[in-house]
Amino acid sequence: MSGSAIGDPSLFAIGLTLAWLAGLRVYLTVFGIGLAGAMGWLDLPPALHVASSPWVIGTCGLLALIEFMVDKIPGVDSGWDLLHTLLRIPVGAFLAAATLSPDGHLGGGALLAGGSLALGSHAIKASTRALINASPEPLSNWSASLGEDAVTLAALGLLLAHPWLALGVAIGASLLGALAVLWLFRAVLRVARRRREAIA
Repeated sequence: MSGSAIGDPSLFAIGLTLAWLAGLRVYLTVFGIGLAGAMGWLDLPPALHVASSPWVIGTCGLLALIEFMVDKIPGVDSGWDLLHTLLRIPVGAFLAAATLSPDGHLGGGALLAGGSLALGSHAIKASTRALINASPEPLSNWSASLGEDAVTLAALGLLLAHPWLALGVAIGASLLGALAVLWLFRAVLRVARRRREAIA
């Protein structure tokens, strides 16, 4: 879809996917869509032109690298998630509304939908990390973080040519993430129960 305008149906898929990704990797998401606009890979809607600013791309690129490293440190990643609750949700709301806006005005429904998606993916991510940090498997933190990096990069890449497939990846990852939270919660409860029984 290089250099071409995004069709209306694709806008819907792109907006929702960007909102979901913001809850997972906010800086990488803004960097990716901004770079796509600056390079002419996508014709961004008017309200999203700000993302293609060199300052926005550079700042988000640097912060994405910092997040990549911080997100691999057990305990620190949960603090990072807590801090970024205040950023990921409003950015997700903005990305969805800006993508779906033909004239630069942000609609309330789109803001609500985007914020809800960002909140959902953020909640799954933060819950998974908190449970992993409570488990006795230190390597699982790296695996989860790298998995999130891979999903974000794959979805951003798919947005250029297959927006609906990218949205499908986001939905599938959400379902898997919810199942992972449930499994980890039960695993942590089992470990805690065994420790209590051993002490008793």
